[in-house]
This record gives sequence, structure tokens and C-alpha cells, in this order.
Amino acid sequence: LNFTAVFSVNSCRGRVVDEASTQQMAQRAQYENSCEVGVFAKLTNSYCLTAMGSSQNFFSLFEAELAQHIPVVQTSIAGGRIIGRMTVGNKNGLVVPSTTTDQELLHLRNSLPDGVLIQRVEERLSALGNVVCCNDHVALVHTELDRETEEIISDVLGVEAFRQTIAGNALVGSYCCLNNQGALVHPKTPVEDQDELSALVQLPVTAGTVNRGSDVIGAGMVVNDWCAFCGLDTTATELQVVESIFKLQDAQPAGVANDMRNALLDQLA
Repeated sequence: LNFTAVFSVNSCRGRVVDEASTQQMAQRAQYENSCEVGVFAKLTNSYCLTAMGSSQNFFSLFEAELAQHIPVVQTSIAGGRIIGRMTVGNKNGLVVPSTTTDQELLHLRNSLPDGVLIQRVEERLSALGNVVCCNDHVALVHTELDRETEEIISDVLGVEAFRQTIAGNALVGSYCCLNNQGALVHPKTPVEDQDELSALVQLPVTAGTVNRGSDVIGAGMVVNDWCAFCGLDTTATELQVVESIFKLQDAQPAGVANDMRNALLDQLA
């Protein structure tokens, strides 16, 4: 009897910790020995992709945090592990390069939610994650991206696309990170450019770094509307900036806020 009581208390405590942990949502992660989380993962509001690797720890971290809310899928793109740099996606869709194999495409179609469109594109700038940065409403694209690719991205992802540079860099996907609440850009982006970008995407924009001073924001982290994963070298100050600009402190996955409210009402009743 005592054992049962202790077990039930511990399991309840575990549940409380889980719910609390969904509120503090910028975390550090590492893929094997690399802090470039955004190279090996793609995170959106409706799914998460992680690279296949010799270690399961990276996948397990994402799965523990996200599996209750969205599918976490291990995959490769063109047989490689740099899936975050090769693909671009949001809650509506996923665009992959033409080098993606039929088997990989089939695996993605079977694993992602029904409403998510998946499209292969023939594009010279095939590292799509480096040349496109998007949220669920807007996309910033490389100035030399094919018109046809731009149209496919707009259609599949349901976004408005803008040709843009970040601090003079054409690789917008590498030097910018977006969710539906804010944007983090290259630390040397002039204030006027930040204001212009903010007006364009209709979101607050701030300049910052990840991984203890790295300016490659897109490769160093992934974010959606309620959580972020940054490289293991990211400092506490950098994490604070990430949580602040992406408004992660107040954010919760769809349904978690309702569950917590219902649980509270049950207790009161």
C-alpha cells in the first residue's frame, strides 16, 4: 500500500515537472560532437525532423520534449545527415531538394501529418535551408533563387516570399531564424535593416548570437512557437535573448494550456 502511494505521488510529480518544463522552452542540445543543431534538425509547429546518427541522444532529446505534441521523425536527405540545411518547411509543408531519394520521400510522406504537403524541387542552390528562412506566414529567400522555386515555396508552404539579404549576406537561412512571434538575425545587422525587416515580416527583430558568439544563427539553433533548441555552447545570456525575442516564456503547445486549465478546474471541483 505504501509503495503504491509513493509511486502515485512520484508519477504525479513527474507529470507536474513535464507541464512546467513546457513553459521554460529554450534548451541546449548537441549532435554527436557538433553544436550546430540547425544543421541536423528541422523544427516546425506540426513536425520535427532529426538526422540519423550513430548516437540516439539527439533524437531522444527532441522526442522527450516534442513527441506528445508533434511527430519527431528521423530521416536522411540525399543519403546525408545535414537535413536542416537541405530542407525548408513550416506547419503547412516541406520542400526538399531534387537529390532526395524516392525512399526518403516515401518515408517522409508516411511519417508527417496528413495536412503537410511535401514537394521536391529542381534548384541550383540545393541547400534550401541556407537560402530560405520562413515561418508559417512569410519566407525570406536568397536574391538569386529561381522564380519557379520561389513560387513552389510560396504555394507549398502557404507563405509570401521576399528576396532579402541579412547584414549583406545572401544566405538568409543561415543568418536568420524566424518563428511566428519574432526573428533573430546576424549580430552585425544594422538597426535600419532590422527595422526594415521588422516592417516586412511584421514581427519584432533583434540581432544576436548562439553557441557563444556564433553569427550563424540558422545553423546554430531551431525554433517553433513554443520551444527552441540551441547548441550546447550557447550561453545563458544568449538563451535569454532567444526566449525573449521568440516569446517562449509565455508560449505553450496547442492543447497544453487547455489541459492545464482543465486540470486546475478538476482540482477546484
